[in-house]
Amino acid sequence: MPIGLICAIPQELGHLRTLLHDAAPVNAAHTEFVTGTLDGYDVVLAGSGMGKVNSALVATLLVGRFGCGTIVFSGVAGGLDPELAVGDVVIADHVVQHDAGLIEGDRLQTYQAGHVPFINPTDRFGYRVDPDLLACVVDRLDDFTLPALSGAAGGTDRPARIRFGTVLSGDQYVHCEATRQRLHGDFGGVAVEMEGGAVAQVAEAFGVSWLVIRALSDLAGHDSGFEFLAFVEEVAASSAAILLRLLPVLAD
Repeated sequence: MPIGLICAIPQELGHLRTLLHDAAPVNAAHTEFVTGTLDGYDVVLAGSGMGKVNSALVATLLVGRFGCGTIVFSGVAGGLDPELAVGDVVIADHVVQHDAGLIEGDRLQTYQAGHVPFINPTDRFGYRVDPDLLACVVDRLDDFTLPALSGAAGGTDRPARIRFGTVLSGDQYVHCEATRQRLHGDFGGVAVEMEGGAVAQVAEAFGVSWLVIRALSDLAGHDSGFEFLAFVEEVAASSAAILLRLLPVLAD
């Protein structure tokens, strides 16, 4: 079965599209899906656009129409953990939709997406990567080193780090230091983005595996808009490099 590869924005998509062999585009639901091979592995590449609805739509078609057995979202995100820096890469072992829940007392009580405590309660919170797949990913990346982000993009001399942890998804672009601190403190999130939680929800519904790979293009604070525009090209290349490294374990 092919591997489904989703990117949210053109900068992310471009890095993978240029490496695709025997590319054949197919248009469906206002989206271009491109079948082909990456390093000899059958893939279907699609740009979802930003947000949970867009990514859920594309993930559904990748499984239902193209028969993908694994769905990977590769791209960029905002950093929440203050120990991380622009250019570091986060691979989700757990995703949470931080904007889903019950509003009570003028506050959001975050709850499992698709559930309300007094209607269809659940003890679940978020989605976890298949443990066997995660173990293979950790092993495959054990001796893998990313280059340092260039000085022109605000990098330092140290190589970019790869971190596993909780990634938060929501239909907001986080451009607020107080919100960054709250999301990190309340959920232990290390990065925040707008699609991964929906992809995981769809993949689980179909019984296929999933993975979210995110290179940090900004630090989700008051300068996040500036940082994103300055760094997105280079950090998107980092997440694509990791994806290529992982193709053998994603195809198993």
